[in-house]
Amino acid sequence: MRQQQKQRRRTSRLLGSLLLVAAAGVSALGAAPPSAAPAAEPPVTPLGQVVPAPASVTPGGTAYEITAKTPIRVEQDSAEARQIAAYLADVLRPSTGYRLPVTGSGGDDGIRLELNGKATDLGAEGYRLVSGRGAVTITANKPAGLFHGVQTLRQQLPAAVEKNTTQTGPWRVAGGTIEDSPRYGYRSAMLDVSRHFFGVDQVKRYIDELALYKVNKLHLHLSDDQGWRIAIDSWPKLATYGGSTQVGGGQGGSYTKDQYKEIVRYAASRYLEVVPEIDMPGHTNAALASYADLNCDGVAPPLYTGTNVGFSSLCVNKPVTYDFVDDVIRELAAMTPGKYIHIGGDEAHSTSHADYVAFMDKVQPIVAKYGKTVVGWHQLTGATPAKGALAQYWGLDGTSATEKAQVAAAAQNGTGLVLSPADRSYVDMKYNRDTKLGLSWAGYVEVQRSYDWNPGNYLPGAPASAVQGVEAALWAETISTSSDIDYMAFPRLPGIAELGWSPESTHDWDAYKVRLAAQGPRWDALGIGYYRSPQVPWPAG
Repeated sequence: MRQQQKQRRRTSRLLGSLLLVAAAGVSALGAAPPSAAPAAEPPVTPLGQVVPAPASVTPGGTAYEITAKTPIRVEQDSAEARQIAAYLADVLRPSTGYRLPVTGSGGDDGIRLELNGKATDLGAEGYRLVSGRGAVTITANKPAGLFHGVQTLRQQLPAAVEKNTTQTGPWRVAGGTIEDSPRYGYRSAMLDVSRHFFGVDQVKRYIDELALYKVNKLHLHLSDDQGWRIAIDSWPKLATYGGSTQVGGGQGGSYTKDQYKEIVRYAASRYLEVVPEIDMPGHTNAALASYADLNCDGVAPPLYTGTNVGFSSLCVNKPVTYDFVDDVIRELAAMTPGKYIHIGGDEAHSTSHADYVAFMDKVQPIVAKYGKTVVGWHQLTGATPAKGALAQYWGLDGTSATEKAQVAAAAQNGTGLVLSPADRSYVDMKYNRDTKLGLSWAGYVEVQRSYDWNPGNYLPGAPASAVQGVEAALWAETISTSSDIDYMAFPRLPGIAELGWSPESTHDWDAYKVRLAAQGPRWDALGIGYYRSPQVPWPAG
C-alpha cells in the first residue's frame, strides 16, 4: 500500500511538471496565461480513520459523494430513525448548502438509514456502514446504533462539514464497509455542576460534544459542599439557599425540575443516559447549611465557597437524615428515566467507618425502593455494595495495594466496576505545570497518559468481566465556562471514549495520535478550543 502511494505521488509530481512546461510553452507563443488554479479539494478521509477506532474496517471500491441530489432515506420508516435522519440533515445542510430531504420512500441511492431488527449481531449500539458509488447505508439493530453510525459518517466527511455556513465540497465518503460495536456498555463523562454551576445550554453543548465520540452516559454531579443544583419540592431550601453560591463566592444556580427534565430529554435525543449524583454522607455542606436539622448539633454551618474536602457529614444517627435521603431519591428517581442513581460516598473523612457502613446499609435499599441501581465511588466497597451496584474507581496508579485489593474483592463478589483513575481520566488535571486551569493533586496528565492504559487489566485482581466501562470526569473547582470545559476535555476525552468503545486490539498510541490529530480541524469548525498537545502531530495551521 505504501509503495502504491509513493508511486501515485511520483506520478502526480510528473504530471504537474509536464503541465507547467506546457503552460510556459503556450505563454511563450503569445497565448493568454492560464487562470488561477482552483483550490485543492480536501482529501477523502481513509475509511475507519475516526475516533473511536471501529471494530472492523474493510476499505475498497468507489467513494460515495453527497450532492445536491442526495436524499436521506429512512428504511423501515420509524419515528426514531426519522429523528436521527433529521439530526443528520441538521448537521449537513448548513455546510453543504444542499436540501437533503428526509424521506421514508424506498430507494437504493443517497444516505440510507436502516433499522433492521434481524441484525442482532450488531447488538444494542452497533452499526454497519457500507459506502459505495450510489449510496452510503448505515444499518443497525437498535436506534442507538444508527445514531452512532451517523457519528462515524460525520467523521468520514471533511471537517468543514461541521461549519454553520456554506462550504465548498466535495463531500465524499471513502468506499468500503465498517462493522462496529462497543467494547463496554458504560461509556461515561462526568460534569461537576456543583463547584461551579453550568446552565442548561452549557450542558447541552457538552452533550453534543460527547455524542460525537459515542459516549452514552452523562454523570451529573448535582450536589457538593459548594452548591446544591436540583430542585427538591419537599426540601425547597436545598436549591434556593444551598444552590445560591459556588466556588469563589460568585452567584450559583440550580435546575428547576423542568430544566432537569429538559437536560434528560436532550441527552436521550443524543443517546446518552443521565446518571444523577447526590454525594453523601460527605460533601454535604450545602444541604447542612440549608437545614439545621440535618446536623448532629442542630446548628446550620455557613455556606462554603472554598475547595477543601472531607469536612462535612450528614448525621448518620438521626432519623430525619433518612427522611431527607428518601425524599431526595424519590423525587430524583421520578424525573430520571435512566437505570442508575449515583450516591457518591467518597472522601467521607468526617464520618466514622462504622457510621459509613451503617449509612450505606440504609441508603442503598432506598435507591432500590424507587427502582434504581446504585452507583457509588469505590469507597462503597468498604461497606457492603448492594446486589447489582457499580463501584466507580477513582484511585491512582500509586493507590495502596490494600485499597485496590478491597475494590478487586468486591468485583470478585459481583460488584461491577466503572474505571476513572484520577491520574488517567480526570480531565480537570493539568496537562503540565504551565496549564492555567485545573488541579494537579493526581499529577500532570498529558494526552498519551490519558489514553495509554487498558481498562480490562488496570485493577490488579479484578476480573475483566467485572469492568462495565470507563468515565472521563471533569471536576469544576477551576472550571467556570464552556471554553474551560472544552480546553480541559479536548483532546483527552476522545481517547477515554475510545478506551470504552474500541476493541483492545485497536489500541496503539502511534496510530491513535494520527487519528486524533485529524480531529483538530473538526474542533476548529465546531468552535471547540482545545489544548494543542506537543505529543500530537496536529495539521499545520
